[in-house]
Amino acid sequence: MNATIPGFTCAPHSHLGETRDVFRRGTGPAVIVMSEIPGITPQVAAFATKVADAGFSVWLPQLFGTPMRPISAGYLASSLARICISKEFSVLASDQSSPIVDWLRALAREAHGECGGPGVGAIGMCLTGNFGLAMMLNAPVIAPVLSQPSLPGAIPGKRDALHVSPAEIAAAHDKIDNSGARILGLRFEGDFMCPGSRFERLRREFGEAFEGIEIADRHANPQGFGSAHSVLTTHLIDKEGEPTRAALDRTLAFLHAQLKP
Repeated sequence: MNATIPGFTCAPHSHLGETRDVFRRGTGPAVIVMSEIPGITPQVAAFATKVADAGFSVWLPQLFGTPMRPISAGYLASSLARICISKEFSVLASDQSSPIVDWLRALAREAHGECGGPGVGAIGMCLTGNFGLAMMLNAPVIAPVLSQPSLPGAIPGKRDALHVSPAEIAAAHDKIDNSGARILGLRFEGDFMCPGSRFERLRREFGEAFEGIEIADRHANPQGFGSAHSVLTTHLIDKEGEPTRAALDRTLAFLHAQLKP
């Protein structure tokens, strides 16, 4: 039996010999929402709901974890352990993306074929944070959102690495130059998993086509799990005047500008 997320439908999607559940909600241009570790937590589902309610067709693939299971230290550790030994994720790779990105590209092509519009949005968080950038190759992604992109971690010598290949970087430039694509990035200033040098590299690489929003750690939701990290989910304070709420609003406005011109 498929897992359920309130307000979402669920159907299996098969691409490249791999079948995964994809949760869907809303109508309009397609936006692929990729969960952070440990999985589609209630906070991730709440964020996806906000995107759908803003006028988009959200496609939320089940990549790891258990849908709607609350975050905890044990759940986080077990999910990460499974990912580290999975062939679909290359967590230490600097200049290549994870193999699962090919499946996500195929999903983006299918979503665009069904939903239409000028292109597709792709929102990644933490472990999936740079996947939207990689998905600009061979898929109609023109609105990637990189929220606290954390691969390949903060390992010495890789702090500015982007977990994408040279071909994927070239494809991003082509989309920027010829399809009007833009890139949005979000992070907390003190987030050791997503070093500031990573955003500096994105600015050097893409110039004005990259918009980076960096928020002081003191503005993170103190009720969130762990230190300041998850801008759009766990550490969001969804109140007017809060910097994380402003980041959420900017994310939705970015999607509108790119996908509903």
